Amino acid sequence: QVQLVESGGGLVRAGGSLILSCAATGTISSINAMGWYRQAPGKQRELVATITSGGSRIYGDSVKGRFTISRDNAKNTVYLQMNSLKPEDTAVYYCNTYSIARTPPYNVWGQGTQVTVSS
Repeated sequence: QVQLVESGGGLVRAGGSLILSCAATGTISSINAMGWYRQAPGKQRELVATITSGGSRIYGDSVKGRFTISRDNAKNTVYLQMNSLKPEDTAVYYCNTYSIARTPPYNVWGQGTQVTVSS
């Protein structure tokens, strides 16, 4: 069973930076994707960024040029460097990992970490 442990959320002023990290434990496929989604009050959960075990990245339009996703495959850990933060980045950030290369496939979510950006 795969589990995710997130860390790094908090309160920051607009224009500041934060780093989120998420470590996966358990029976993890070597072929997988890890990423971050966020959900603000009253809004749907949206993609922030994902990265595959091969290094391919996808970013949500609202964070392109400001956020950078990276991963350490040896540690099964994904990082999200968030720069130039805006009040509209305020949300609960959820880590996600999935793989269809293992039987059965898995799609796992973390518990979420709050990011609050003050104006």
